[in-house]
Amino acid sequence: MKTLFIALFFLFNIQECESSNDNYQAIDATELEGLETAYFASGCFWCVEAIYESVEGVKEVISGYAGGREENPTYQQVGAHMTGHAEVVEVHYDPEVVSFETLVQVFYGSQDPTTVGQRPDFGEVYRSVIFFKNKEEKAIAKAAKAAIAENYKERIVTEIVPFVKFWKGEDYHQDFEKRNPNQSYIRAVSVPRLNRFKAKFPELLKKGGH
Repeated sequence: MKTLFIALFFLFNIQECESSNDNYQAIDATELEGLETAYFASGCFWCVEAIYESVEGVKEVISGYAGGREENPTYQQVGAHMTGHAEVVEVHYDPEVVSFETLVQVFYGSQDPTTVGQRPDFGEVYRSVIFFKNKEEKAIAKAAKAAIAENYKERIVTEIVPFVKFWKGEDYHQDFEKRNPNQSYIRAVSVPRLNRFKAKFPELLKKGGH
């Protein structure tokens, strides 16, 4: 479904898209020094990026791909199910402000973990995954999955797998919601999902808003 939205977006908004791409500025790597990273997949990465960007203690979120077979995957390849990757976000956070455990809480609190994908996007590309980098993260992820399962009749389908490699997505995906607030998918899907999260966890939000 998202591929239809983006196809229409590029068809009817080429000039706007090019202008917004020009406005994307990658954060200076020195600003990320001393921060931890965490990797999550739970549907469209435009939506997930915006959710984590709203959390206090998160410095930067990058959209990309992980969990697949191929190197240097493209959006077109991933969307065509050619690589096995999921749409994933790389979260750079200050562990003195927000813990990995809280980021996992954000993960489960902003999706339906019983579906392989999030409405309206379903399938392998949009599957629910926590990528762990060490035993501590694995234990936290598994404990959270067991706890959340008590709240659902359906089986929790979230995968908990070792982190191997993250491939940064194309520049036009970065800060997509922020740079394209009037895009149809953003208005219909991403913003409502973000607002549901904000209403559910106001205590986790950055002061001054997203």
